Amino acid sequence: MTAPRVVIADDQAFVRIGFRMILTSGGIEVVGEAADGVEAVAAVRDLKPDVVLMDIRMPTMDGLEATRQIMRSSSDCRVLMLTTFDLDRYVYDALAAGASGFLLKDVTPEHLVAAVRLIETGDALLAPSITRRLVERFAADAPPAPAVHRDLAVLTPREREVLTLVGHGRSNSELAGDLTLSEATVKTHVARIFAKLELRDRAQAVVLAYETGLVTPGA
Repeated sequence: MTAPRVVIADDQAFVRIGFRMILTSGGIEVVGEAADGVEAVAAVRDLKPDVVLMDIRMPTMDGLEATRQIMRSSSDCRVLMLTTFDLDRYVYDALAAGASGFLLKDVTPEHLVAAVRLIETGDALLAPSITRRLVERFAADAPPAPAVHRDLAVLTPREREVLTLVGHGRSNSELAGDLTLSEATVKTHVARIFAKLELRDRAQAVVLAYETGLVTPGA
């Protein structure tokens, strides 16, 4: 198995050093570091990593804007946000910007390594139900994020139904039970939805379901 290639973006050198040691000891290749968002965008452009560990609060350009720029320029790199604040507005903004999940900076070494490997495979770090609660908390007051919006008209009625349930935080096994389908069929539907709407993972799918009005807060 090829080791994920990672860039660490954080304005604190000791944090970068600590994360580099943890990831390297976990068999993950750290190909670069960045001290602010501008450096992070440049590192992704030049080094083509699989994953960026991105601090939210950095000078010059913060992690949210850096994530937006990376998502616009790279279809392959995934962003895992780092924050010292649990369940705050920054988390929703990060997901809306295209991040695949978030971690608190006091994450254990084992969880950090596992999170990078999970993100690199294309999954979202957050359980859909947790993502849904975050989106529900902030989506009603959030400004639109044009980069996330997609034309739902490209979906079949069944695919819209599946996306709606994904927006409600349903797992593939729960979707199979709800729709009386095999889990393999559900996975096929989900994969087609992601392809048609250019979505990277379930976290982005949940955000999209709310921002297009397919699912409404409290529904």
